[in-house]
Amino acid sequence: MDNFLHTPVSPITMEDYPDLKHLVQRMGKTAFQGKNISLAKDIWVNMLKDETTVFFGLAGAMVPAGMRKLIASLIKNRMVDCIVSTGANLFHDCHETLGRFHWQGSPHADDMRLFQEGIDRIYDVFAREKEFDKTDDFIESWVTELEQDRPYTTREFLYLLGKKLSDEGTEEGILTSAFKANVPIYCPAIADSSIGIAIALGRRAGTNNLQLDTIYDVLEVTDIVSVSESTGVIYIGGGVPKNFIQQAQVVARFLDENKADGHKYGIQISTDAPHWGGLSGCTFAEAKSWGKIANEALCVSVYSDATIALPIIASATLSDSKELLERREFPRFKMGKNLEVL
Repeated sequence: MDNFLHTPVSPITMEDYPDLKHLVQRMGKTAFQGKNISLAKDIWVNMLKDETTVFFGLAGAMVPAGMRKLIASLIKNRMVDCIVSTGANLFHDCHETLGRFHWQGSPHADDMRLFQEGIDRIYDVFAREKEFDKTDDFIESWVTELEQDRPYTTREFLYLLGKKLSDEGTEEGILTSAFKANVPIYCPAIADSSIGIAIALGRRAGTNNLQLDTIYDVLEVTDIVSVSESTGVIYIGGGVPKNFIQQAQVVARFLDENKADGHKYGIQISTDAPHWGGLSGCTFAEAKSWGKIANEALCVSVYSDATIALPIIASATLSDSKELLERREFPRFKMGKNLEVL
């Protein structure tokens, strides 16, 4: 029995926590998702100490929910090295960087009345359809300025969009921060978003013939895995971003078996459960069967709304790693056809 009963749960109090860092550290002596939040912070700190290449997978409506500046801060503070996102989050980031808004609303609103008023609803967030149209127009018009006779990776495309927004936007965002820090952002399902819609509308109107090479995205992300001493993953939700990062280890094994050890660290914030068979709930243990996660990897799944867990984990990690982050090599790579470690 003593082999099991070696660390008692320590009841938490409201006193003696001068800051979030100490509170999260203290939560590690409790249980359930409070303990997992503390473990996630510890694993993120270990990634940074280990000079691990940190992949950040972003799904869900995180930007409309108010996470834009937080994710931009992860880039500015050298806490993530490569982002894979849904197109929707990047469209909403573009929208807010241009000075437009998402609005607090209610999940109990009359949706037919919202439709008649030209207001879109994302649970308890509202957005004005006419303002979305202006962001669509901005993207559609800007695409005509690009070269049309060669394919772009989504990384190249989003880097250039970040540059455009840095010149013309009124707010700092994910795309602008990644452009300034030269942090790669990939969006393998970019057609499944208003960015894709804007490009498609221009194609139909004959104003662009832009080609996005998402297959080369696969090779570039695999190269990042291959040149890295070790890799770690942070998943917000699941979907395409999570699988795209996961599969990089599988592709690396096909290209060079010696370069495919599986991701060494893993943090996942999800509200989904594994027994439905969906990717958002897929455990790190299951991923080991594919060779996507290393057998001895340090991993934790935090079952929580990311708008609760991510600000707490990220803020505590930053507080615990400020001096380390200032010394961290950043950016990690020189991107392009001949990817190099810096």
